[in-house]
Amino acid sequence: MGSAGTVVLVTGVSRDLGRRFARAAAADPGVARVIGVDVVPPRGDIGDVSFVRADIRNPVIAKVIVKEDVDTVVHMSVISTPGSAGGRHTMKELNVIGTMQLLAACQKAPGLRTLVVKSTTTVYGASSRDPAMFTEDMEPRRAPRSGYAKDVAEIEGYVRGFARRRPDVRVTLLRAANVIGPHVTSPITSYFRLPVIPTVLGHDARLQFLHEQDLLDVLLHATRSDVPGTFNVAGDGILMLSQALRRLRHPTVPLPSFAVGNVGSTLRSARLADFSPEQTAFLTYGRGVDTTRMRTDLGFEPTFTTAGAFADFAAPLAPAGGGRAERALAGLAERLSEPVATPAGGRRG
Repeated sequence: MGSAGTVVLVTGVSRDLGRRFARAAAADPGVARVIGVDVVPPRGDIGDVSFVRADIRNPVIAKVIVKEDVDTVVHMSVISTPGSAGGRHTMKELNVIGTMQLLAACQKAPGLRTLVVKSTTTVYGASSRDPAMFTEDMEPRRAPRSGYAKDVAEIEGYVRGFARRRPDVRVTLLRAANVIGPHVTSPITSYFRLPVIPTVLGHDARLQFLHEQDLLDVLLHATRSDVPGTFNVAGDGILMLSQALRRLRHPTVPLPSFAVGNVGSTLRSARLADFSPEQTAFLTYGRGVDTTRMRTDLGFEPTFTTAGAFADFAAPLAPAGGGRAERALAGLAERLSEPVATPAGGRRG
């Protein structure tokens, strides 16, 4: 358990989950103070959290860590959507350069005892060659070449390097499954909130979710428990994409895989959803992770199952009616379903 004097620094507090985690940590009786860091102030109440306006890409973060006597750093500012960061280049810089600078600052902090990093199961990728369940020791079947997954792979590499250089610091890396809940805005929740949902024809992805409250709980648990290592964190069970969509009761449009990318760019430019190639691969193949180590070694048990987390997310979503997304998708589906001219003797696609 953390001693009564724990001083926690949380990155990424301008976003909802970072702000809520900082508040939860500040309310923990084992925590003396919480310092929340971000480039812009958080919207909403941060309770007893002291906010410091700082960019983790700037070496000044090292001064904050030393001046505030921080002994625990919780890194939550790795972002999954280029739109929220001002484009892919800025996103990569915030994620990768930001983490490098933060770790360099942690390196120089003699009083640091604990580093907790929120990572993601996206690091495993999604492909037709995947195992049924990824354990923490497995590599992705296809190394990510771009986007969020590549950022996360680089970030995890830097975190492992830091752990080797500072064996006196307990480093816990939490690979969270897709976080879902009524307050979460992410590529996957934006997808499920679409009034008409495009699916990949002939595929039914296996999904695992982590409820937003369980994410906050596991981060707090990791700051308190003295267990280093890398852990997959997800609610029990698997939900097939078709089951999830039936529960939503939103109309769906099955599209051939080549067309999903076109739909993605249409939806992205309409600011309705963010369809990266990795999101499309995930909605095609899904992903399963083994959570044995989360239970046995980390000693954490999520409150919500995968199905329960999805049900809580879906409850406020009414079955959708018309709107521009529905019209755009319906038109596209109609065009794609028109017969394709094929060479003599060939099959129609």
